[in-house]
This record gives sequence, C-alpha cells and structure tokens, in this order.
Amino acid sequence: MNKSFITNFLALALIFVGYFLPQETIFAIGLFAFSGALTNWLAIHMLFEKVPGLYGSGVIPARFEEFKAAIQSMMMDQFFTDENIDKFLSSGEGIKPDLHLAPVIEKVDLSPAFDSLVIVIKESSFGNMLGMFGGEEALLPLREPFMEKMKVALVDMTKTEAFSELLKEEIEQPEVLSDIKEKVSSIINNRLAELTPQLVKEIVQEMIKKHLGWLVVWGGVFGGVIGYLSTLIAF
Repeated sequence: MNKSFITNFLALALIFVGYFLPQETIFAIGLFAFSGALTNWLAIHMLFEKVPGLYGSGVIPARFEEFKAAIQSMMMDQFFTDENIDKFLSSGEGIKPDLHLAPVIEKVDLSPAFDSLVIVIKESSFGNMLGMFGGEEALLPLREPFMEKMKVALVDMTKTEAFSELLKEEIEQPEVLSDIKEKVSSIINNRLAELTPQLVKEIVQEMIKKHLGWLVVWGGVFGGVIGYLSTLIAF
C-alpha cells in the first residue's frame, strides 16, 4: 500500500467534492490536506532525486563522498579504537585456547622443514654415518611421516593456554594494534570504494522509505485540520 498516493488521492477527492457540491469547508480541508501531503512528498523525493531548479535537492547522492567518509570515521573512531581492541582481547572473547588453526596447518607445506632437518643431520657428526647407510636418499621415506607428525604437534601446540597467552601478548603490543587498525581501515576503505551514489541512495531509501511515507500522511492530516480551522476563522 502506497501511503503517499492514498493520502494525495483522498485529499484531491475532498477538493473535487467540496468544489462541485459546493462545500467550502470540505474544499478547504481537501486543499490544505493536499498542500501538506504534496509538500512533504516533494521534500522526501528531493532527498533522493535531483529536481531541476530546486537548490539542495538530491542531497543524498550529492553528499555521497561525505556519506562514505562518515561511515569510515564512525567505524574507526567508535568501534576499532585501541581501547576497544585491547578490551576485546583482554576479555578472552577474541582469542580462545582452541584457535581452530588445524585447517590452516594442514595446508602448510612442511617440506622445507624436512629439508632443513636433513641438512642439519648431514652437517652434524652423524653425517658420515648417514653416508654409510645410503646418504640423503635413506631419509626420504621419512618425509611424509615427519610432516604428518609435525602437523599434529603444531595443531596440539596452538590449542594450549600458554600459546594463546603468548599470542595475545604479542597482539596487544602497540605496534601490532596499530598495524591491525591500518589493515581494518584498508578493508573498510576498499569496501566503501565499491559503493556508488546510486547504491547508497537505494540503501538509504530502502531503510527509511516505509517510515517516511507517514510524513506524507501526517502532512495531509495536519493540513486538513488547519484547513478546517481556517474555515471556522473565515466564516
């Protein structure tokens, strides 16, 4: 149901009824109601659309850059402050003992770690002994078992309370917090860069269109009341 259309239609109907009967009171009520509803509808329309000759219309698309800057400022100044980040980490809500890093660790290639282990063995006092048993090739069957065991050990380590505390202490360092804020700001700016004036207009319009419709209704109601009162004064 379009509140604006119904309000204007009823006001126009009163104008025609009052004019053709004729009934001056009904005509005045309809005229003032239509005037109030129409001006409120025009004001709402001017928020979103540019009307030629009417200065200040299309204010939301026209203030597009200010709108984006306000969102960025609100996010960084109100939510991602040093105090809020530190409070989030200190409350225990940000980092849990189980960091759920297993999927990440499973994807990590630990071949370089095994290669480094082989180099260490070759350069140690066991290097000559290793040569007696086939050299480096003798260790190759251990590659896969080594990497599997390492992944299990790493996952278990990330689940300990001690690891969580150490990680939290590092994150709470001022330079780390500053880096986090810069990354968050960059993410927000990148997302805001995807917005267009048309998209911003549609977002705002969708949010408040339903409620702004009542401005037209009440404009018609109060206009009609003023029209009725004017007939009492005039006649």
